[in-house]
Amino acid sequence: MANIKSQKKRILTNAKRQDRNKAVRSEVKTRVKTARAAVGTEGEGDAVRAAVKRLDTAAARGVLHKNAAARQKSRLMKRVNAGA
Repeated sequence: MANIKSQKKRILTNAKRQDRNKAVRSEVKTRVKTARAAVGTEGEGDAVRAAVKRLDTAAARGVLHKNAAARQKSRLMKRVNAGA
C-alpha cells in the first residue's frame, strides 16, 4: 500500500476509472454482438446504429483507441453489406 497521500488518491481515482471503462467496454461488446446477430433481420438497422454509436462514444472517451473503434465499425459494416 502506498504511503504518499497523492498516490493513495490516485489509486482510488484509478479504480473508479477502471470500473467506468469496464462498463463502457462491456456495453460496446454487447451492442456489437447484438448487431452481428441481427444482420439479415428486421431490427438490423437499429442494432447496427446503436453499436456504431457506442463505438464512437467509447473512442471519444478514450476507452477504445480510435483506430480500434474504426476497425470494429468497418468489420461490422462489411458483414451488414454482405448480408450474412
